[in-house]
Amino acid sequence: MKYLYLLINIGALFFPLVLSFDKKVAFYKKWKYLFPAIILVAIVFLVWDYIFTAIGVWSFNDDYITGIKLLNLPIEEVLFFFTIPYACVFIYECVIAYISKDYLKKWAVLITIIIMVLDAILLGFNYGKLYTSVTLILLGAYMMQLLVVSRVQWLGRFYLGYIIALIPFLIVNGILTAKPVVIYNDMENLGVRIGSIPVEDTLYMMLLLLMNVALYERFQKRFIKEPKEETETTET
Repeated sequence: MKYLYLLINIGALFFPLVLSFDKKVAFYKKWKYLFPAIILVAIVFLVWDYIFTAIGVWSFNDDYITGIKLLNLPIEEVLFFFTIPYACVFIYECVIAYISKDYLKKWAVLITIIIMVLDAILLGFNYGKLYTSVTLILLGAYMMQLLVVSRVQWLGRFYLGYIIALIPFLIVNGILTAKPVVIYNDMENLGVRIGSIPVEDTLYMMLLLLMNVALYERFQKRFIKEPKEETETTET
């Protein structure tokens, strides 16, 4: 089925896009902050994807893709870095809109530290596996930046949104890896799978979403702050 990966992208985007006009969430009003974030993060991940595809860390099954390629990547793979972040940031916004209390806020720093420690331990034993090591290094470094340098306050919301997003992610990625649409070289990963999904994919997804949410929140803060500063300057 040549259109399977394309249909998966469409399916992942359909409901979040339609529900973006829900009055309580009103996600469409925040597209001006979201789209720049998605584009910038997509560039990083597409470069990573291009290199890993070129050196054989993973590949794509021609039976399930249209054959249209961009920079030697299936167009469906390129779309993945737009449709999945859109859907997951939408879930993050729904958490903010519908769950008034930030239940994980007081635990966010501890959760982050635990993930970073486990990340470092796992990396120490699996440094030679490319998919495992690169994912762990980038995730650990980015978490350190968010925790120590940026000191962001939204990690509690993020973790709850991530837990919820894992459900549709496991469904989507389960299809991609079970067929398989995406074929992994197990020499470059732990060989541990959740069903058919390499366990690294859950950390890869966490990094993808962390980067998108971080930029999304930064753009919101910047654009909301600037009008206030201009108003204060005018009044003065």
